[in-house]
Amino acid sequence: MAEDRKKVEGEHLTYQGKPLVREGDTIIYGDLNHDPCVLVLEIMAYKEEAGEKVPAKVLIQILDSKDPNNVLQSGQKDGLHDAFSLGLTWLDLKLKKSEMQ
Repeated sequence: MAEDRKKVEGEHLTYQGKPLVREGDTIIYGDLNHDPCVLVLEIMAYKEEAGEKVPAKVLIQILDSKDPNNVLQSGQKDGLHDAFSLGLTWLDLKLKKSEMQ
């Protein structure tokens, strides 16, 4: 499975010391190679706001880094900000729980 993972080359955004990468409608926050789980945001629908296309419906998933098919937690929010905020909370809780084990 590790052979299938893409290494992020070049410059990319980081937030709180972790990679934040977007490809198409998928945003991944976290390091698949070092973190036990990562946050995945999938933009499901857009809306028009002030002449701009902005995310309307966002699927939130916490995935196991060793097995990306293993969804640890899932939900949906309206808007990217709310989805990212909730996802960060879930991810933080999962990471703290994995440190305690």
